[in-house]
Amino acid sequence: MTDPDCIFCKILAGEIPATIVGEDERTVTFMDINPATRGHMLVIPRTHAADLLSVDAEDLRAVAIASQRQAVRAKELLRADGVNLVNSCGAVAWQTVFHFHVHVIPRYVDDPLRLPWVPVPGDPAEIAAAAQELAAAPRT
Repeated sequence: MTDPDCIFCKILAGEIPATIVGEDERTVTFMDINPATRGHMLVIPRTHAADLLSVDAEDLRAVAIASQRQAVRAKELLRADGVNLVNSCGAVAWQTVFHFHVHVIPRYVDDPLRLPWVPVPGDPAEIAAAAQELAAAPRT
């Protein structure tokens, strides 16, 4: 399945150029044109799914494995000090292209990236309330 309006589907169809650095039967990895750091890549499934909530389980598994493979390559070949894997699900979570994807972002000691929030201890009662709601629902 593809979406004719999706930029990533257009990359898969060869309608838009991309610098592809890896691919297999279910996934394609290409360089991000707006890189956060040197070597920033995107891993996508070949089949269109808008986001994490709608991606097929086998495609999700394949993207996770490909992301790990590219993270190892970034550490070894680009000498990254670490790697972030990032998925944004929904516009409020910073998703801008609605084709499921994982950012593989090599990290370097002196790179400028910082967490988008400052971690502070949460309200124990609210943490417990959210946990209770999650635990009460049937597990899938």
